[in-house]
Amino acid sequence: MLCLGLFEGEQLPQPFADAAGAEDAKAAYRKLAVLRPEQPQRVAVVGLGPRDEFEPERARVAAALAARQAASFEAETIAWVPPTAGEPAAVAAALVEGTVLAAYRFDRYKQTREDDEPPPRIAALTLLGGEELSAPAGEARIATEAENRARELQNLPSNVATPSFLADRAREIAAGDDRLTVEVLEREEIERLGMGGLTAVSRGSAEEPRMIVLRYRGGADGSELLALVGKAVTFDSGGISIKPSAQMHEMKMDMSGGAAVLEAVAAIAELGLPVNILAAVPATENMPSGTATKPGDIITQHNGKTVEVINTDAEGRLILADALSWCVEEGADRIVDLATLTGAVITALGSTYAGLLSNDDEWAERVRRSAEETGELAWRLPLHPEYKQLTRGTVTDLVNASEKRKAGPIYAASFLEEFVAGVPWVHLDIAGTAWDVGREYVGKGATGYGVRLLVALAGRLAQE
Repeated sequence: MLCLGLFEGEQLPQPFADAAGAEDAKAAYRKLAVLRPEQPQRVAVVGLGPRDEFEPERARVAAALAARQAASFEAETIAWVPPTAGEPAAVAAALVEGTVLAAYRFDRYKQTREDDEPPPRIAALTLLGGEELSAPAGEARIATEAENRARELQNLPSNVATPSFLADRAREIAAGDDRLTVEVLEREEIERLGMGGLTAVSRGSAEEPRMIVLRYRGGADGSELLALVGKAVTFDSGGISIKPSAQMHEMKMDMSGGAAVLEAVAAIAELGLPVNILAAVPATENMPSGTATKPGDIITQHNGKTVEVINTDAEGRLILADALSWCVEEGADRIVDLATLTGAVITALGSTYAGLLSNDDEWAERVRRSAEETGELAWRLPLHPEYKQLTRGTVTDLVNASEKRKAGPIYAASFLEEFVAGVPWVHLDIAGTAWDVGREYVGKGATGYGVRLLVALAGRLAQE
């Protein structure tokens, strides 16, 4: 299928203007029509709206619409005439992203008969432009395929995607590149290092916890070390503070931050970016049992701060705290963490923006620009000393949840700030953007949010 975009006020080029179906072509954004000239057999025309409103996000959406249309005709190849607006490299990358993301399907558990034809798949995408589009398109393909791998991890059931399963995936990633090394800490070592948060959250589960560490040495010795931390609660029942049963089956996706970090590192290594990365993924289930941590229990985190556990369903910040403190100890110069941390961020920002909170304006702006570049949007929320009062304990240094129903995403980030020791840090609360966003190129379910963002951020750092 050949695909092209149409801007408002402009006409279809020849020979397509006279093709059958041309009268159905509309330039309004998201409108799609199929033309049937003699050659090629079908042409998809996607409306792009006004030319002066065009941006890469519209290219992603157009590519996704075209990919779905192509799939309905069982087309295996797509060729795009890139819109002549905006930065050509960014538009080319967006067309690749929209196509590859829209082509993803999670169907490994659907039974098929032996005589069933395999479902049609898009096997090839061609951009009809100059050679200068080859590099950005190739880079976009690598990052987007990594994002689809993260979506696959998100979609896997929790009886498959356990902490040890994620650790094995990290080992696979490390085996593919000599610049990558992996270290998997098990319960005994986690306890020896004083990671009281990860220890406490894992106590109720028969699944053993893991602290998964990937190191990528793509930069020069002694150059800046970027730490990426991803929350990986492979199933979150809420623990003793158990969640309602409705939609609890979706809590297999509470490891979305960890999935994004693992697959982003894989993409960064495949691209050979000249940066140094330390990735830490604390992985555990959060389950109720006779051995589970209880409300009112007191724990000691990796950096020595004590925490009274008020709500066992505020578990993500406990395991992230250990990982953040450990990354600081390992010499991180900058940190980004990703976590499906609070339902309150969905109330605040919906599924359009992730919440971004930071202790450093310059670092926050770098991350925000990378988010804007990839369409994985992030909106900065404030951190203020007054929010600290919501996490101050009466019998401990901190509490993991406030009894007051206000500023949920902010005081959760304020809690995490206690563990970064002043290192430039950005927290991305992705509870609203990791799942069921509904955009044309990801639809419902897993989105893989953060993979392309982190790759773009590493690329920016590599250019400095």
